[in-house]
Amino acid sequence: MKKLLPALFLLIGLGAGIGAGVVLPPSGEPKVVARQDKTKAKVEKPKEKSTKKKDKVGKKDAQSDYEYLKLTKQFVVPVVDADRIAALVTMSLSLEITPGMTEAFYALEPKLRDGFLQVMFDHANTGGFDGAFTESDNMSVLRKALLETARKNLGDDVFQVLIMSVNRQDV
Repeated sequence: MKKLLPALFLLIGLGAGIGAGVVLPPSGEPKVVARQDKTKAKVEKPKEKSTKKKDKVGKKDAQSDYEYLKLTKQFVVPVVDADRIAALVTMSLSLEITPGMTEAFYALEPKLRDGFLQVMFDHANTGGFDGAFTESDNMSVLRKALLETARKNLGDDVFQVLIMSVNRQDV
């Protein structure tokens, strides 16, 4: 009886997995997180009240619709000190892009990830993740370098690189 239990559990688990695969097929479409309507309504209200603000803001309000694309995996960056790994930094990134760039983004994601990793390695090697690494000056330097890399690969359709999470774990 004890020898039959593992085989029985294996068959039950296999059946449950196949059943879940049949009931929940993959969508085949990449995740796109669109901007919420609440923020759009907030942006449009000031435009109706004053025409002076509309003239000053210019092109940015004309392109107020963005798509936010999340890179699928976190980035793990080692922080090296005296030829040994002193810490690991994990980061999650998203991009604010022009609508309709989703397909181009996912086609170039491996190249984009490689460029982002190189920027993060350079940032770590210059001491960017040492001490108070979340200071705004430190993070803005990193954001600018990441944006430059994103624009090199995707063009001016990238408006911002968003750092969704950053964590440093000392080893």
